[in-house]
Amino acid sequence: MNARALWYVLAGMGAGLLAGFLGIGGGIVLVPVLAGALGLEQHTAHGTSLAVIIPIAATGSLVYAIRGEVDWMIVAAIATASVVGAVAGARLMARIPAERLRQLFGVYAIAIAIVLLVGVGGT
Repeated sequence: MNARALWYVLAGMGAGLLAGFLGIGGGIVLVPVLAGALGLEQHTAHGTSLAVIIPIAATGSLVYAIRGEVDWMIVAAIATASVVGAVAGARLMARIPAERLRQLFGVYAIAIAIVLLVGVGGT
């Protein structure tokens, strides 16, 4: 296995582990790995990460659903609205230069870290 393929496997394992364990979609792992370590263009890293989330989310969701830990009414409401938001977000992303997109992603990651660490609005 070449080094690039090894990075793909490690990124996938890390994203899957974090998705199942912490309930994140993997983007917080995959976007930096794809854009940074693997050198993908920022827009391609975002798009690739979103596509990879499909099997990650499906598999993780199945495990949680089998345990009865999915609220399907909430899923229906959020998923329906998310489709509209995803289209709008993808169109907006296409208009933002790669460097600015990278910066926005970094600010988002820091903001999420702060919210999680200090419990702003949490339980």
